[in-house]
Amino acid sequence: MTKLTSSTGRALPFTVQLNELTPDRFIDYYQSDRQFIDNMLLVSGAVKFSGVEINTPTVFEHIVHSISNKFLNYVDGNSPRVKLSDSVYTSTEYDQSQVITMHNELSYSAKWPNKLFFTCLTPAESGGETLLADSREILQAMNKDIVDEIEARGLLYIRNLHGGDGMGPSWQDTFETTDKQELETYCKKHNISFEWTDQDSLRLKQSARGIISHRSTGEKVWFNQADQFHPLHLGREMVEVLELMYGTPEYFPMYVSYGDGKEISVDTVQEILQTIAGVTLAPVWKKNELLVIDNELAAHGRNPFTGDRKVLVAMTE
Repeated sequence: MTKLTSSTGRALPFTVQLNELTPDRFIDYYQSDRQFIDNMLLVSGAVKFSGVEINTPTVFEHIVHSISNKFLNYVDGNSPRVKLSDSVYTSTEYDQSQVITMHNELSYSAKWPNKLFFTCLTPAESGGETLLADSREILQAMNKDIVDEIEARGLLYIRNLHGGDGMGPSWQDTFETTDKQELETYCKKHNISFEWTDQDSLRLKQSARGIISHRSTGEKVWFNQADQFHPLHLGREMVEVLELMYGTPEYFPMYVSYGDGKEISVDTVQEILQTIAGVTLAPVWKKNELLVIDNELAAHGRNPFTGDRKVLVAMTE
């Protein structure tokens, strides 16, 4: 069995090879060995179990509901995905020819999941790996000047969500509601600044630290989506297209600045992208695997792919 290791020597993910366990036998195994699994998750940031019989969304849901609790929905999520049940979604439904850049799920939000559960029902013909990077390693590798500026200023995430006709997600899909009052109540509760604009569109501004201490270990980790919210990750040509379409960056579908409004330079975003790419690993998906990620300790993304690919995800507090 091939092990992927980060430059720190940590296996990422730490892989447990099982002998084609049925769902209920796997649940028994997981519950009996939970302390070891939890410890390895804190050491590695991600644990993958190979040899677990998972062939439908219902089986996946049964497993994750049996080994975890306090599931989160994807309300306030910034990427398109299909909701299959109260707690199970497809992974991001994004152009298969494009990379999904590395991120910690909902790191721009006031509330994010602690654990992510993934399984692959249909591996891609080629590519399609769920990319992984150790958030501690990203922080260590990052230019200290960038780290210091983010720690001092924080980040401000800006989203412009259309009302049903426009580029990017609508506010109805993002918040899983058509009730504006319900949406406004959610925003107020989670300290999201909101403004209704022309054509039933919505502008959101969310402040975040960008670098945090892990909830249980206290380790400092890179925890943000600055590069993903900046259009540079789509290429310089797309930045020019967005400028022609929307004018100033505040009107882009997504944008990011420092917390005090100072612009993050293109060179800084490029350096962030390159630094994270340098510590990113690409474990290959096979059928009958369950991947558990500590969302604060490991960032994830996706490689482009060909053919069909079906990956499911569930999130817990």
